[in-house]
Amino acid sequence: IAFIPTCMSPAADLQPSRADRPSRRSSRRIALFAGAYTHIADGVSLTLNRLVEHLEQQGAEVRVFAPTVDDPAIEDHAGTLTSVPSLPVPGRSEYRLSLGLTPSVRQALDDFAPTLYHIATPDVLGHNALRRAHDTDTPVVASYHTHFSSYLKYYHLGLLEAPVWGYLRSFYNQCRQVYVPTHAMADVLRGHGIDSDLRLWPRGVDTDRFAPSRRSAAWRRAHGIGTDEVVVAFVSRLVWEKGLDVYADVIDRLERQGVPHHSLVVGDGPAREELETRLPNATFPGFLDGTDLAEAYASSDVFLFPSDTETFGNVTLEAMASGLPTVCADAAGSRDLVDDGTTGRLCAPGHVEAFAEAVRTLVVDERRRDRMGTAARKRAQDFTWPAVLNRMSRYYDEVLPHPPSPSPQDPAPTGATA
Repeated sequence: IAFIPTCMSPAADLQPSRADRPSRRSSRRIALFAGAYTHIADGVSLTLNRLVEHLEQQGAEVRVFAPTVDDPAIEDHAGTLTSVPSLPVPGRSEYRLSLGLTPSVRQALDDFAPTLYHIATPDVLGHNALRRAHDTDTPVVASYHTHFSSYLKYYHLGLLEAPVWGYLRSFYNQCRQVYVPTHAMADVLRGHGIDSDLRLWPRGVDTDRFAPSRRSAAWRRAHGIGTDEVVVAFVSRLVWEKGLDVYADVIDRLERQGVPHHSLVVGDGPAREELETRLPNATFPGFLDGTDLAEAYASSDVFLFPSDTETFGNVTLEAMASGLPTVCADAAGSRDLVDDGTTGRLCAPGHVEAFAEAVRTLVVDERRRDRMGTAARKRAQDFTWPAVLNRMSRYYDEVLPHPPSPSPQDPAPTGATA
């Protein structure tokens, strides 16, 4: 499993929480094991930070075990963080490989005495945590964030697909519950023999931050975008497994067909330089966050995201909340979000011609763009963070040895169970 990409760290120390610790020891002591928590500000890290913050606000104690780096992307993290030793992946320094539970990390874990283990990454650290949970007879749950097998083709490792699924099957079937982001992803796991208790845990979106009202003529001008130009946007980490080849081919086809548009690529990563060469007419503002990111979405017109490696399309949901019609791969990460023909279009993975035609239709038909964008915004409002996070708290209560007194339940997002 050493080849599985994770984001890790060098030393073993404690980094304090931004939340106040409970005055008395809580019966909900949750040990969270993650391959990425502060190192990269991606969808997984941000989601886990939100979860930890929410749990602490409810009175739970949380200890996060994850790699760290000297200059983390997320400095103001939630929860107390125990740093796990790690090494950079050769040639891909944005990833790191954990070295598992070293004696000092194991001591920190034993001192914390968790009542629940939550494993977010099935790497070396996750494997060690699973064994420790069984050794101490502590309930263990897991969440599925990265569709590992779908990445193999991008690294010419297709022959490893069967053993990877064998490992994942063994790993997740030892967990009491497994949290998946979409119904489609649950179907994929069941199809590979992962038959443990699968529960639906979608991601949330801040519909105040990501909203059509963030559209900015000034932002467009600052990035060289004309008033009447239709912007076809892509937002993600710039790595080839995010469907960059398909995006570039679609934009090239639109240019050759004379379809007027402006290509916008938001993000950074090892593929950026090559992608800039392939798309000389595109705008590359780099990595954006905060108001800049919200304005980038809302100031675009069509969102094109052909990745078929997602477990959940966080960027797709943000684009939808921003009022954009979305053209995505008909794959597990998008199928539960995009209502084909209503909020956007779903195309066969890798089918450049289908993607190009779907985007072309939206570029030339303003009324269709507006209609689908309005429907996308409405759909995104089903995914509020309070409902998403309260759902996880209720799942925990089902497996904790001594569940706390029940609290009022907030309404859950569409699709209560997997």
